[in-house]
Amino acid sequence: MLKDFVKLETFLTVARERSFSKASAKLGISQPAVTQQIKFIEKYLGTKTIERKKNGIKLTSEGDELYKIASKLEKSIYLAEKDLLKIINEEITFHLGASFTIGNHIIPGNCLNTIGKAIHNDITLSIKSSDEIIGALKDRKLDVGLIESYIQDNSMVYREWLEDELVVFSNSPIPKILKTEDLYEFKWICREEGSQTKRILADVFEEIGVSCSSFDVLSEVSNTTAVLQTIKRSEKNEESPVVSIISKHAITDEVQKGELFEARLRGYEMTRKFYIVYSKENKHNAYVDNVVDFIMAGYC
Repeated sequence: MLKDFVKLETFLTVARERSFSKASAKLGISQPAVTQQIKFIEKYLGTKTIERKKNGIKLTSEGDELYKIASKLEKSIYLAEKDLLKIINEEITFHLGASFTIGNHIIPGNCLNTIGKAIHNDITLSIKSSDEIIGALKDRKLDVGLIESYIQDNSMVYREWLEDELVVFSNSPIPKILKTEDLYEFKWICREEGSQTKRILADVFEEIGVSCSSFDVLSEVSNTTAVLQTIKRSEKNEESPVVSIISKHAITDEVQKGELFEARLRGYEMTRKFYIVYSKENKHNAYVDNVVDFIMAGYC
C-alpha cells in the first residue's frame, strides 16, 4: 500500500478539499476514479476512512490516523524528490507559460528564480493567450502552463489552482455595487470576440439578463494589458465613466492608491478558476511534478 502513493495522494486531496469533485479537479482525474481509489484504500485497510455528508466529507477516526501517516509520507517523498533532482544533474531550461493576467499580475517577479533554485535549473516565462499555451504544450515548446480558463483537451492534465474574481472598473469614481441598469450608463472597453474572458462574460450577462449589444462600446481590445492601459488613458468623466471588466488581481495596487475604482454586480459574483495545465506525457516527469507542487503549495 505505501508503495502506491498515488492512491494516498488522492486520499489526502479529498481530505483537504472536503469534496470528491474538488479533489477530482485538483488531481486532473475523473470523480469515479477518485471514488475507486478511496474504495481501494478502504478495502485494503478493512475500514471506512471517509464519510460523505451533505456539506462535504468527514474523516473517520481511522481516516484521521491515515491522514497523519500519509502527510508524513508526503513530506518525505517531497524532500526525496528534491534530492533526486540533484542526482539527475541534467542541465535543462524549464519553460513555463502563463496567460496575460497571470503572467503580468499574479506571479511575483522573484517566483521564477525561486522555482529555478528548487529544480536546480533555469526557468523561462512566456506570456500568451490560454489557447496559445495549450498549443505550445502540445508542440512541446512549454512544460507547464498557467491559464485563466478550462479548455477541453483530453491530452492535457488540468489542476485547479486559484479562484479569480472579475470586477467592473474605471479611472473615474463609480458605485461599489452596481445594478444591472447601471451598466447601460457607462462607456465600455470590451474584449475582442473569441477571447476566453469574453466567453465567460457572455454567460454571466445572459444569466442576469443584460444585452451587451446595447452597451455604448468605444473599442474592443485583445488582452488584459490592453484593457488596463486603455482605461488608464481614457478621459475621466464622472457623469459617463469609461469602464471595462478585469481580474481583481490586475488592479489591486491601483485601487489601493485610489487611481482606479472597482465595482461588483449586486447579488452576483463573477468568478472563475485559474488552472495549472501540462501534457499527460509529462504526468510523471520529475521536473514537472516539482514545479507543479511548488506552485500548488503557494510559493508563487
